[in-house]
Amino acid sequence: MPDVLLTDIDGTLVDSNALHADAWRRTFEHFGIQIGLDEAWSQIGKGGDQLIPVFVPEADCERLEKPLTEFRKEIFHRDYMPRMVAFPQARELLLRVRTSGMKIALATSSEKADLSVYGKLVGMEDLVDEASSSADAKASKPEADIFAAALQKLDMRTEQAVALGDTPWDAQAAGKLCIPVIGLTSGGWKADDLRAAGCVEVWKDPADLLLHFDDSALRR
Repeated sequence: MPDVLLTDIDGTLVDSNALHADAWRRTFEHFGIQIGLDEAWSQIGKGGDQLIPVFVPEADCERLEKPLTEFRKEIFHRDYMPRMVAFPQARELLLRVRTSGMKIALATSSEKADLSVYGKLVGMEDLVDEASSSADAKASKPEADIFAAALQKLDMRTEQAVALGDTPWDAQAAGKLCIPVIGLTSGGWKADDLRAAGCVEVWKDPADLLLHFDDSALRR
C-alpha cells in the first residue's frame, strides 16, 4: 500500500477544466490568436509555460507570454473561478485516503495563491499535508518537477507514492518518476487516452474511485 497520494486538483477534485479552457480561448482571442475550445481543452493540465508555446509561434513567445498569462489570470479569477464546484465526494475520497494511513500532497500546475480557494471548495484543508504548485517548478506538467517537489516537501521517495490525475499530462509527469498514476475521466479525457499515457487504472470521478477504493491502486 502506498504511503502518500499525490493528487492533481483541476478536473480531478474540482470541475474546472472547461472553465480553464474557455479562459484560455478568450485570452488567445484577445491577442488575435484564434483557437477552438476543444483545442484549448486538450492542453489543460499544463501550466502556461507549456501551454502557450502550443499556440504561439516561437518567435512571439517571449514577447507575449507575460501579457497572455496576466490577461488569463485576470479573467479567470473574475469570470470563472466563482463558477467552480468540487466534484461529488471529493472530500470523502481524501478522507478515506487519510483514514487508511496515507498522507496527501497536492501536485498542481495552478498558482500557489489559488490553493486556498480550491481547499475551501473541496473542504480539504484539514486533510492535506503538503502542496506543490507552479511556484515550486521550473517547468510545469508534463515535466515531473511538481510531483518531485511534493515528494521533497514530505521527505518521501517515489516508490512510496501513487498519483491521481485526469489528463495525460499528469500521467506523463508522474510516469517520469516511475510513480503509478490513477486516472479519472472527470476532466474530459477518454479512458483509453489516459491508459495510453500511462495510467495504471481509470475511474470515472472521485465518487467512483471511492466506491472501488479497496480494489484500486490506493490499496495495492
